Amino acid sequence: MPFDHNDHYHRLLLRQVPRNCGAALDVGCGTGRFARRLAHLGIEVDAIDPSEEAIAEARALSGRMTGERSPRFQHADVTEVELPKARYGFISCLASIHHLPFDTVAALRDALAPGGVLVILGCYPEKTWLDWAWSLAAVPVNAVARLTVAVGDKLRSVSAVNRREGAKAPVRPPAIPLAEIRREAAVLLPGSTIRRLLFWRYLLVFRNHG
Repeated sequence: MPFDHNDHYHRLLLRQVPRNCGAALDVGCGTGRFARRLAHLGIEVDAIDPSEEAIAEARALSGRMTGERSPRFQHADVTEVELPKARYGFISCLASIHHLPFDTVAALRDALAPGGVLVILGCYPEKTWLDWAWSLAAVPVNAVARLTVAVGDKLRSVSAVNRREGAKAPVRPPAIPLAEIRREAAVLLPGSTIRRLLFWRYLLVFRNHG
């Protein structure tokens, strides 16, 4: 049943975008849904993903955009490209940081303009009783959400359902426990905040006060 945990948190992430943000970077953009939402705000968006198939789909879907500038999609691994220093007012990384060495966040930090914001919607493995308690709480909510979305799709036309993105981003299980993520973030992203979310996610927010 079609219910995307990352899409569920888009509004939460968009609330972190600073005012007067001129340029944004979406890391691990997949088929570009969040990048398009950023572009809809009038922001100049660069979006990168290591999946050639996902980038091709993102470009095709973005070709349908009207009235605003399409994101610039690039097939690339963020660990292998040189990001411009102090360029972006907003950098997002949705359920993709666990595909990378966590210290990649240092390059993302350095790419933030003064006053810029880095947001990471991350995944973590269950290792503690608190992890498992949150997972258990998410199960019934997840089932209801999936059922609600499926019923909504049936009530809409078949063509609307068929417009869903066809390409799927590569999936890798997370390996770094949340406690370790907190420790590494404290060193690499001093002053950042991390809070646990439902649906097996956490939200990290770092603001560049430099």
